[in-house]
Amino acid sequence: MNRSRTPRPHVVVVDDDCDHCVLLALRLEHHGYRVTTEQTARAALEVLEREIVDAMIVDVRLDQEDGLDLLVNIQCRSLDLPVIMLTAHGSIETAVEAMKRGAYGFLTKPFDDHELLQKLEHAVERIQLRREVAGLRRIVGSSGSEPRLLGASAQITAVRDIIARIASADATVLVLGESGTGKEVAARCIHALSSRRDAPFIAINCGALPADLLESELFGHKRGAFTGAVQDKLGLFGAAHQGTMLLDEIGDAPASVQVKLLRVLQERSYLPVGASTPVKTDVRVIAATNRDIRSDVAEGRFREDLFYRLHVVPLAMPPLRERPEDIPLLAELFLSQTSAKHGLTTPHLSHDALQLLLAHPWPGNVRELANVIEGATLLTTDGVLRTHHVFAVLPHPSLTELASRRPPPTLDLPQVLLGVEELPPMREARERFDRAYLSEALRRAAGNVSAAAKVAGRNRTDFHDLLRRHGIEASEFRP
Repeated sequence: MNRSRTPRPHVVVVDDDCDHCVLLALRLEHHGYRVTTEQTARAALEVLEREIVDAMIVDVRLDQEDGLDLLVNIQCRSLDLPVIMLTAHGSIETAVEAMKRGAYGFLTKPFDDHELLQKLEHAVERIQLRREVAGLRRIVGSSGSEPRLLGASAQITAVRDIIARIASADATVLVLGESGTGKEVAARCIHALSSRRDAPFIAINCGALPADLLESELFGHKRGAFTGAVQDKLGLFGAAHQGTMLLDEIGDAPASVQVKLLRVLQERSYLPVGASTPVKTDVRVIAATNRDIRSDVAEGRFREDLFYRLHVVPLAMPPLRERPEDIPLLAELFLSQTSAKHGLTTPHLSHDALQLLLAHPWPGNVRELANVIEGATLLTTDGVLRTHHVFAVLPHPSLTELASRRPPPTLDLPQVLLGVEELPPMREARERFDRAYLSEALRRAAGNVSAAAKVAGRNRTDFHDLLRRHGIEASEFRP
């Protein structure tokens, strides 16, 4: 494959044999692939949550885990992702079972390098072609693209769980959250997981148009209803028939439109402007707002009856500052996306630049982070994204304020080991060192477990296990 002008395909190797992982990674990197190696199923799934992956190579027999079960979990998260299964215990039955569960291919150790590389190249070409088709669908307005709420934090995981539970129902949903937290992405996820997924998803900003124009856009009008109405207009509720309508910034909807929206929710019908006969509608309504809508109700700016009609299932989107552990994952993903978008080699995010991203309060949330990463990536020249690249595009507070958010140094590693009158036993000294090292890594990462694990050169799962073993709480190191 000619990869001189495109990012290297990303392959994840999952094998509990560390030596085999290293050997396979060296082989694949020599042939132009970017390789991530993991020893556990959980760590491999975490990679899928935070990075774009082009193919996976999975050992059927993992330590205390079943590679075929991992294959099923991968398929649940990304149906099109090609997975090549490896085993030293090959059999016809195992191969057939793997292919039944959706494996792209199956090889038995020791395998022929040429066979693996050929199968891997075909797999990568297939998924890249599918992504290209999905991109074309997005351009022409098809619903073929799959929305994703990204992150591994408890907060965003809880949001995904709620969406999975409510999507199949037809209940009205009110998505609450600050600007840039992903309210429209959440609405698209609900639509994509519902029985209406093959029908239109239509979004409109209720605060972007004057009352008369918004009413006409939503409900349509009859010819001659007002000056300029030279023909009948269907309206968005008509266009979204049997699909989903997102009423974004519902808190900014004018009072006259609120009345009509209440009728849609109560009677499943609406009256086009200038019409005398109601039109029936079959549309699932999702509303979203960044306002304190309860206060608007209390102060008479928003209809109380409409609020309760919309507030059937509330869905709160967490701000990015409340899930800082997702920042490294999102930053790496946006780096990959920006590089692919502009035809660049994906730069490395420096440790100091990551610290700056972790210290920023992100009032614009995930949208602001994506824009900052894109702007900073375009400024890099040597393959490393540094702090001055971030500062060049970040609407940042003063350096003094940023510094004040970081916890002061609390540990001196040499003193932890040697600052005692009597030299302790080696095992005790090792435990002291491990505890001090873990604490120092967390301090430098401002309590962000993913970032601290990256500093320590460990995967996130192993790092969590080490913290539990030594009784260390990451929250104690957060600003």
